[in-house]
Amino acid sequence: MAIRISTRTTVIRFTEIFTAKRNQTFSNQSSQSFSTNPIKPRFSQQSQYRKQISLATLLQRYGFPSSLLHNFLSKNHFLLNSNIQELEKSLVILLSFKIPQNSLVSLICDCPGVLDFQFLKKWEMGFSNFVLLSSSPLMIKSVLEQSKRFQIDPDSFFNSVDVLRGLGFIDGTVSKVIEGFPGVILMNGKEIQRRLEFLAGIGIPRDGIDRVLRSFPGFIGFGVEDRLKPLLYEFKYFGFSVDVISREIIKEPRILSMELGEFSQCLEFLRTLKCRVPIKEKIFSEGEFRAGFEVKLRVDCLCRYGLIRREAFEVLWKEPRSIMYKVGEIERKIEFLIHRMKFNSRCLVEVPEYLGVNFEKQIIPRYNVIEYLRSKGGLGYEVGLKGLVKPSRLRFYNLYVKPYPDCAKMFGRFSGDVKAQSRHPVGLWKLFKPQRYPESKEDVKNTKLFMESLG
Repeated sequence: MAIRISTRTTVIRFTEIFTAKRNQTFSNQSSQSFSTNPIKPRFSQQSQYRKQISLATLLQRYGFPSSLLHNFLSKNHFLLNSNIQELEKSLVILLSFKIPQNSLVSLICDCPGVLDFQFLKKWEMGFSNFVLLSSSPLMIKSVLEQSKRFQIDPDSFFNSVDVLRGLGFIDGTVSKVIEGFPGVILMNGKEIQRRLEFLAGIGIPRDGIDRVLRSFPGFIGFGVEDRLKPLLYEFKYFGFSVDVISREIIKEPRILSMELGEFSQCLEFLRTLKCRVPIKEKIFSEGEFRAGFEVKLRVDCLCRYGLIRREAFEVLWKEPRSIMYKVGEIERKIEFLIHRMKFNSRCLVEVPEYLGVNFEKQIIPRYNVIEYLRSKGGLGYEVGLKGLVKPSRLRFYNLYVKPYPDCAKMFGRFSGDVKAQSRHPVGLWKLFKPQRYPESKEDVKNTKLFMESLG
């Protein structure tokens, strides 16, 4: 009986000792888990934050805009693991290529892999041994971006340059082609030759081909069978001869950028356009072929600002005068409409007349008058785009300028300070005054008899 009690007591004591050790071990582990583990992420977060600050400071020092830094660093986390010293060396090499600041920022944002120091070191040595007359910094930018994306080494690039030279192009043309279409580096000589044979086949001379490649190097990227020949057949379908087509291509090589069916749509639009005769004569002043391409350029311009193609054609249909304005002038008007007047670009569908009026003489003066009256509280209602553009000059003057003398100088015309210049010298009317003849008694008598006969 005593043996059983002692054994049970021993087991109880052993269990208590084991439990105490286990609790002590658990308490040590828990104290370690709550004391040491959270410290590591905090230190790592601090180190990443410091690294981001260092990167931002470095990029700003070399001209990177501060407004783009946060978005750029958040998308390219691999830069946090890079060496700051090597990044600085990479930026120094990029600046040594004399790439314009805006183009350099665009290159880094679009292809951040070009900051690789070993990659740039290899290309720096390659360009130092490379002799190409008329090579531009923009060409170097295109080469760096293309070579990084497709893992092209300098030797392959130099071989492509030799291929272009072998086709008879001068260094200036080679530079323009690589700058505008760096994908030519990935093409072989036979593919390029086929594009050149297409141009020669429609009667474009050698100097004309050189002009096409300088002005629109992206032409080399189009397929002959699936793009260029069907486009040529489309031109011929509307009755244009090969001579007219080749002459227009030499004048404006971007004609080759038209999609299949696009020219047909533009030309049918012009042939059914209803407008005043002077406007139509101005549109077709350089021929029907060129007029169709001009319509295409304006449709593309409107589509870049958010309109669909159907809406763009609707705007041109309602306001044919906009076809007479240059594309740069249309872009200027739309930029002013969006950023200064705070209207949506889709307002052009409702008020297409905005594109047909003069920017300097009508849009700006009227906008200044309305903004001045709005700031002074002189408007009892909101003046929209329609109320700004559609009224005639005299009506707008009577509504918003005449009652407020302060607006006269802003508006200009019809104001008291502006004197209308006479079209003819003073007294010139006297030369055109009809000569008076003396009336005799017989003439008076005949006139009276004639009037009495009418009564």
